[in-house]
Amino acid sequence: MNYLIKQASILGGEPADVLIADGKIAQLGTIADAGDAQVIDATDLVLLPGLVDTHTHLREPGREDAETVETGSQAAARGGYTAVHAMANSTPVADTAGVVEQVYELGRKAGWVDVRPVGAVTVGLGGKQLSEIGAMADSRAAVKMFSDDGICVFDPLLMRRALEYVKAFDGVIAQHAQEPRLTEGAQMNEGEVSSILGMPGWPAVAEESIIARDVLLAEHVGARLHICHVSTAGSVEIIRWAKARGIQVTAEVTPHHLLLTDEKVRTYDPVFKVNPPLRREEDVMALRAGVADGTIDVIGTDHAPHPSEAKDCEWGAAAMGMTGLETALSIVQHTLVDTGLMSWADVARITSEVPAQIGRVADQGRPIAVGEPANLTLVDPAARWIVDPAAMATKGRNSPFAGMELPGLVRATFFHGHATVLDGQLATPRSINA
Repeated sequence: MNYLIKQASILGGEPADVLIADGKIAQLGTIADAGDAQVIDATDLVLLPGLVDTHTHLREPGREDAETVETGSQAAARGGYTAVHAMANSTPVADTAGVVEQVYELGRKAGWVDVRPVGAVTVGLGGKQLSEIGAMADSRAAVKMFSDDGICVFDPLLMRRALEYVKAFDGVIAQHAQEPRLTEGAQMNEGEVSSILGMPGWPAVAEESIIARDVLLAEHVGARLHICHVSTAGSVEIIRWAKARGIQVTAEVTPHHLLLTDEKVRTYDPVFKVNPPLRREEDVMALRAGVADGTIDVIGTDHAPHPSEAKDCEWGAAAMGMTGLETALSIVQHTLVDTGLMSWADVARITSEVPAQIGRVADQGRPIAVGEPANLTLVDPAARWIVDPAAMATKGRNSPFAGMELPGLVRATFFHGHATVLDGQLATPRSINA
């Protein structure tokens, strides 16, 4: 099927027609003859390159009760994504070529998005021994990103060796910055609210100290470092300093850290329990400013679905994590575009172009130009919708935005020219042979 998108605002600019044929952008401009193409009226819609997530938990293999590659990929497509990086904390852990190839093939067979496995840095996420990094890089999955996300690579010597290892094939280590001794038993952000509630606090310095250490290690070995889910104002300042020094560091922020604060914890609702924790209003504003000035490079959803029993319990026993794939673009519009901090062209950069560059995904995050792969998203910025977790494609119902009215709705997603979403609803997956 070919598609003619009529009068789309490309990156929020002037309207134009876009012809999609044979998986690529065939024509741009004013196109009178659609031929056999299906015509899509995109008046008042914004056309973006397909979104790329640097941080997704698909849970499979081993935790299919929480999510599968199929359901997570469907959620991604509905959120406007055409590629996701699947984190390594599955069961078994993605620490061998065999496991990352399994995840890669599941993604190909599902056909909704490009699933790029993230390999574990250490065996079993144990922090004691480097995993089969080279074998994963040489596998069919061609892994470029490695992370023990959920657990900090705490040993500085091991972190140095990992950075040195991936440098050989232009890989990147994505660090979960959390000093474990400073966060033992921590339940939420350390501050006024934690003191009032009597909950063990999670200090900002636990994140900032690891980031400071690792940017210096990255500078020492000349390797690429990526910081996962930055959450504090101090972290932004350290990353800003490191970039000014010329260190090869990139960073991501989650949608929930751009909007929600630790005030939400006053409800004792475990849906707001997350790692790193929701921080202060001052941190939220610093994160937004950091994205706007380029200190923080990308939006990473940290999509973390859980089965209902992991959240429908008392706070202390609840799992950490929130879903995010289907709400991310709306939160970005709400916090960054509608506030005047960023344009839609900026959104394309932080949600598609740069994430693809970090993960070295060559055919994603490309310009909207003739001859480029047709990985595209059509969003209606004027639409308003109420978040209903039960209506989402993800298995996880743990959305912190449940019941909230949000702006912006993905109307269509094209994955290599195939419409995975049309009229805001899932269409069909792309054939594995396409």
